[in-house]
Amino acid sequence: MTVETKKSFCRFCHAFCALEVDVEDNKVIEVRGDASDPIYGGYTCIKGRQLPLEHNHEERLRSSMKRMPDGTYEPISSEQALDEIAEKLKAIIGESGTRSVATYNGSHAFCNGIPLSFIRAWHAGVKSPMFFTSVTIDQPAKAIAGSRHGMWMAGTNNFADADVTMMVGTNPTVSMFGPVPPFNPSRRLNDALQRGMKLIVIDPRKSDAAKKADIHLAVKPGEDATLLSGILRVIFTEGLYDGDFLAANAEHVEELRTSVEPFNLDYVEERTGVPAGQVEAAARMFASAPKGSVGSGTGLDMGPNPNLSEHLILALNTVCGRYEREGDLVSNPGAFGPKRPFRAEAIPPSPAWGKGEPSRIRGLGEVFGEMPTAALSDEIIMEGDGQVRALISVGGNPVAAWPDQLKTLQAMEALDLNVTIDIKMSATAKTADYVIAPKVSLERPDITLLTDGWYPETYAHYTPAMVEPEFDVIEEWEFFWGLAHRMGTPININGVELDMENKPSTDDVLDAITTNSRIPLDEIREADGGTVFREKEKIFVEAKEPGNNARLDVGPPDLMEELSNVRDMEIVEGAGYRQGEQFTHRLISRRLREFYNSSGRDLPRSLAKYNTNPAFMNPIDAEEIGASEGDIIDITSERSTILGVVAISDDIPSGVISMSHSWGDVPALDDQVRTIGASTNRLVNNAKDFDPITGMARQTAIPVNIELSKAVIPTS
Repeated sequence: MTVETKKSFCRFCHAFCALEVDVEDNKVIEVRGDASDPIYGGYTCIKGRQLPLEHNHEERLRSSMKRMPDGTYEPISSEQALDEIAEKLKAIIGESGTRSVATYNGSHAFCNGIPLSFIRAWHAGVKSPMFFTSVTIDQPAKAIAGSRHGMWMAGTNNFADADVTMMVGTNPTVSMFGPVPPFNPSRRLNDALQRGMKLIVIDPRKSDAAKKADIHLAVKPGEDATLLSGILRVIFTEGLYDGDFLAANAEHVEELRTSVEPFNLDYVEERTGVPAGQVEAAARMFASAPKGSVGSGTGLDMGPNPNLSEHLILALNTVCGRYEREGDLVSNPGAFGPKRPFRAEAIPPSPAWGKGEPSRIRGLGEVFGEMPTAALSDEIIMEGDGQVRALISVGGNPVAAWPDQLKTLQAMEALDLNVTIDIKMSATAKTADYVIAPKVSLERPDITLLTDGWYPETYAHYTPAMVEPEFDVIEEWEFFWGLAHRMGTPININGVELDMENKPSTDDVLDAITTNSRIPLDEIREADGGTVFREKEKIFVEAKEPGNNARLDVGPPDLMEELSNVRDMEIVEGAGYRQGEQFTHRLISRRLREFYNSSGRDLPRSLAKYNTNPAFMNPIDAEEIGASEGDIIDITSERSTILGVVAISDDIPSGVISMSHSWGDVPALDDQVRTIGASTNRLVNNAKDFDPITGMARQTAIPVNIELSKAVIPTS
């Protein structure tokens, strides 16, 4: 057989690296980075280089599965599964109304240009508001803070020519997310440092990014708001702010200045553990540089006070005027979004919550057009009008990912209809009534929709399917079209009514999604691989529109009150930060380069370094409890206990345990911790210490105790 090489892009994670794909006899046999690509230049990571293994893995589902009365699973055709699921959904809606049907869309729903738009349209068709995604698990604070603070129409300063970058709770060379563009982030960061950019990293542990930093502020877990307030205070006190920008474009500046005034350097050092001199130096370094910005990751957003902390980051950018100005070049106006102006003016605050469908749980409600995932387990368990009885999980693994695993398992068992779309029998799939087997990335056409605004230039990539699977698997959108077809409900995307009698093609759906695209999709299709689309005329930031008095709000009253409450908290030794808590450590979440949340745990090259999610800890702490490398420890929170496999590391400060989230399985399999890891979300109580807007419980900086475990766990 002849090997044919085609151009595509990886969708194992959200970085979408450009690939060359070798195909032989309708089978993907090898992938490598596309060296000719103008953005990626041949870069791929260890996850993406294993796409052929993912496609051809022996555990991959090659047929949908149905749970039988005895709890076993048997194959079922996609069409038969759709017939049965549609009938069950119609019956549930008929009995309990449209609110009884929910979808949860996980990380892999974002690594595909179609599902989110299509599933939203499906919800509109069946008139169910119960649309949930992983965004409200880890980083909803970004959207909430932006809506409360307002946004700058021309965007923040670009990383490409930044003089300084501050990273808070993010490690972009591992997570592929953060201020550094996720396209060969190590090279981009190194190049920036070599040209003289200064780097400030705020992180409890000495991460990959922290090791490269000019200043590493090793903040005590959960104290980001305190540290950011201290930095802002230095900037105000020393007059390092951009007074002209603030006078013209911001409001409540004095309120912010007054609110951070109590966060003096001595107090900040005592509470955060960061030496006062380092706080002062970081503030001066950031504020004095001509251009730059501060950005954050899940390390900030999954901890305490996430909305406040994200707001302080936006305020820090605003106080220092870290935005593109009139006359600056717009390097990437976007390929797939509609045409829009880029003006040097504020988009005023418009709160992204308090609208739409109210949740029945803890006074929560819709947030930026979707329901809060932290409340979904309770929505399923809590009986009464509006109870969720049917759940469809797409590209996610709730048992591994949702906060409060014990409650999640209770919810999975309480459902009348539990459907998951997954390529394997994951922890969640093993609780489902139906497991729908989907096509894998290289088996479907797609576009770089998710990453459109992240590129340093106007770049886009359309890929056709590389191979056509010879077994019964379907795309996620085909599943929802099949349901709508059987249920007699419409699908309308961007004003395009899809034909509900004759199934469209994937390319038809992509055309509908990109109806208002700035660059026509057909033009992008014509390119062979990823392409930078040069502007016929360069686009520059325009002047503020005459009469526009919109302002960014750096000190809204409710957040200033929250900041005052943070200042009033008692400083507590150890991990506790409420009076009466008696915990010795804090567990912080992290990522591992070889895995993407719960994905990749069955790929041999990824497992070569870690076949579990180790409990990384300082050698002082290990010695104190008598633990050695590879020992098993008990990690106990107020909610539950999990096992951890000790990995001793000098990069972790004493008093901290660092573990990757979205690992493990059900409690009955805890004795396999050495090979499947442990679920840190089992330590979380989703009804305690939750955010009042999103309901998101604290999932990092979790107070815990540790001790050498009495559990007998085999070493192999």
